[in-house]
Parts: sequence; structure tokens; C-alpha cells
Amino acid sequence: MKKFNNLPELFFYQTSKLLNKPHLKKINTSKRNFLTGSVTLAGVAAATSVLPISIAKANHEDSDPKGLPDFIKWKNRDALIVHSKKGIETHRSAIGESLITPNRNIYIRNNMPTMSDTQIGDRNNWKVSIKGVKNPKTFSLAQLKKLGHTTMATILQCSGNGRGFFAHEVRGSQWKTGAAACVVWTGVPMKVVVDACGGVDSDAVFMTSAGVDHEPTGLDPKKAKVERSVPKKVYKDAMLAWEMNGVPLPNAHGGPLRMVTPGYFGINNVKHLGQVAFTKTESTVKYMKSSYRISPIGKKGSQYPSCWEMPVKSWITRPTDETGTVKAGNVQIVGVAMGGTKKVRSVKVSIDGGQSWKKAKFVGPDLGKYAWRQFVFEANLAPGSYNLASKASAGGKTQPELRYENRRGYAHNGWKDHSVNIKAV
Repeated sequence: MKKFNNLPELFFYQTSKLLNKPHLKKINTSKRNFLTGSVTLAGVAAATSVLPISIAKANHEDSDPKGLPDFIKWKNRDALIVHSKKGIETHRSAIGESLITPNRNIYIRNNMPTMSDTQIGDRNNWKVSIKGVKNPKTFSLAQLKKLGHTTMATILQCSGNGRGFFAHEVRGSQWKTGAAACVVWTGVPMKVVVDACGGVDSDAVFMTSAGVDHEPTGLDPKKAKVERSVPKKVYKDAMLAWEMNGVPLPNAHGGPLRMVTPGYFGINNVKHLGQVAFTKTESTVKYMKSSYRISPIGKKGSQYPSCWEMPVKSWITRPTDETGTVKAGNVQIVGVAMGGTKKVRSVKVSIDGGQSWKKAKFVGPDLGKYAWRQFVFEANLAPGSYNLASKASAGGKTQPELRYENRRGYAHNGWKDHSVNIKAV
């Protein structure tokens, strides 16, 4: 039996198996801060036995002829739903079988075309400039790696995850639950980078990240440039990531360098990062000023809240609507829960469409408040039909029953739409 010197090493070994990447390099856990919270050997065992890390193939519909675009041919087609070249969702049944979502199963949401290896060049020479600090500097990726290392698990979730449940006609990919993943990032803490630049300017209010995307020719930079502002305080927990689940950050997910803003929607985790500036005002580009605003149906504008912090949310990952039927008797109801910037405190499960609720149990290691928690509820089901639902609580808030109706179908965390129907036979 393989021996491990510490729990992080064991965890990453399990993760490497999960990723199905035989070429994974050995990870030097001694040089990283592994933010695990209350990880125990029993917890690791629970993550790999109670919730098997092997993912059963999720069948895509025969009527779906869409294949994977060339830039992500390496992904697991059977785990994915192809909405478009820029919008590819993970099947519900392929999300929650493991604590960390395998790279091959993680959704794709791109506003701009993915940069090629030729466009990126030598990864170690990739540059990012830091502005709005006492001593503005430009760092290469190689220099960032010398500043410090940290490892952190966070939720990566598209603002529109759950859009497919809205009744009104909403533009964009019709996500249900699959525009979300739990990812282990490796990089340098943003705070370390800021300290190396002498600290943040005293009049700064926002941290503004900009990507170095290659926009299609002829587009107005104000409309094409991916640039996002978040409250300045976010930098204290943010990081500049160059690895994703133990491998160099794939181009399709923003390599070689990506901003990670824990607890915030994916759009704020800017890809192909080229600049971080601490600013007095928000960015004025389209993706900040008018897009990703939670506005009432029929209205839009920068006066409405931006897609920043993710709300408390959960959903069931096994059994699912795809399952259809289960054997009557003891049934393990499994799911994932997240609290945005707050720690998930509890999850309740209903088997009767929300008429009654019982507390579920957390399983697996706790990787910190920014990662999701796996939960399991054991139900003894007699033959018949059931509506399974879950609702999580975090930061003094509980997941609501209904969605908040809004123009672009953002920030859906209502438990009713996320419930599943099964039949016990």
C-alpha cells in the first residue's frame, strides 16, 4: 500500500486519481499552505468511500449531436452538455460524486475565444502588472512563483447557473446545475503581491482585474475587454492562480494565470490575467458597467447590483432526474452545498417536495468556507414517487424556496427549482 507523509499528500493523491491524469507531476505539499479546515483521516476516507470518486457516465440525449470544440477535446464528453462553443455544462450526476470536480468534467463559460499556446508563448514569461499600489510593478509568472505559494479550494460558479429554470425567455446558456465546480487552486496570495508593492493606495475602493484576451477584430474594446471590479477587501483572500487541481492552469480555464476571488461568481475570477489595479471607481467596460447586473425583468443598467458574492445554495447530485427510478428501501441521497463567502452550517433534505424537512449529515473533509460541503441523507423509501429537495443555511441565511426573478437569470438559489423527481420501485 502506498504510504503518505501527510494528509495533503494523501488528498492530492486521491485528487490525481480522480483527475485521470497519468502525467500529473508530484506535488510538493511541504511548500504550500493547504487550507483544509478540519481535515481528518476519517474525513478523507469518507470522501472516497461513502461518496465514490469514480463517476458513472452521464448519458447525453441522443438528439444532441454537438461535439466538443477542438480547444477542449481533452474533456469528458459523456459528462457534459454542449449548449454552444462558449457554454458547456456538467451533467448533474457528474458533479457531486467527488469532493473536487475533475478538470475533464468542469463546465466552460467563455466570453472571449480561448487563447492558444502560440498567443500565450512561454508561460514563465507571462506578465501581470500591479497598479494602484505604493510601488507599481510588473511581475512575470516565474517571479510570482518566487513570491510565495498557497493552495485553496473554492467554488467556481457561473452567475447564470440555474438560468434554465426561469419561466421567461432568458438569453444565454440554459444552465440547470452544471455551471459550477469545486476546484483546488495553487498560486500566490494577492496580499503577498500587494505587500511586495508596498501596500494599496489609501484612496482605493475597488480591486479591478483585466484579462489579456485576444478580442475579435473590429470590436469596441469597451464592449469586448473582460475587466471586473470587486470591493477592495477581496484582495485579502484572493490569489493569482497558475495551477488547477494539481496541473498547470489549462488555457480553456484562463491559463497561464487567473485571478481567484473566493466566494464570488466566476466572472470575477478573470482569465488570462494581465493587470490588477486598485482603483477609486469601478471599471467602465461593458462586462462591469452593464453586463452581469441583477436587474428586474425588462430593465437594465449599472444602478442594479453586480454579480459579486454567491448566495447560499445546495442541490442533490444523486439520485437525479436522470436516474429515473431507484430500488425501494434504503436510499442514499447525496448533494453539495455552498455558502458563498460564509461557512455552510447545515443542510436539510425533504423527500416530499418541501412539506417536511430533516437534517442531513456532512461527509468528507472540510476544505474551508469557500469550498462546497458534501452531504448525505439516508431515506427508507417505500414504492412510489418522490420529490427530493435540499436547502442549506450559511451566515444566518437559509436557501429560499423560490428564485428571484431577474432579466438575465442570475444568482438562482431557490430550492424548489433545483429539486428532483424519482420513483422507487
